[in-house]
Amino acid sequence: MKFSLKILLIIFLIFSAQASEKDNFFDEAKKMFENKKYDESKFLFQRDIVFNPKNSSSYYFLAKIFEIEENETETEKNLNTALLLEPGNEKALYMLINIKLKKSDFSKVKELSDDFKIICSTLCDKISSINERLKDFQEKNES
Repeated sequence: MKFSLKILLIIFLIFSAQASEKDNFFDEAKKMFENKKYDESKFLFQRDIVFNPKNSSSYYFLAKIFEIEENETETEKNLNTALLLEPGNEKALYMLINIKLKKSDFSKVKELSDDFKIICSTLCDKISSINERLKDFQEKNES
């Protein structure tokens, strides 16, 4: 019986160590991102997603890294995933609106900006900027 308890204790300690390691992936990745170590942070955010597939923040930061790398497809894919997991993520929604504006996808921008107006709390001042840019794009296309 004592042997079983020792094995259970060892297994518990191993799983506890792995659990705390998983929690550190996001924090470490964010530190790397803030220090502009994008390759290292990308790897750690991806690793965090393996252990925490519903962490919308990791997808959001991956989108930011792909934006820096000018990989629009991956940026958009990660933003969509972040928004699927957390529809109220106004930063991700704002980034997606900017991508859609660049692509001149005005109907999608209108739809997203309507959603943005509903959820905004800290970036509400961006609504007028979005509307102005949308108006400018539409005027250029009409001429």
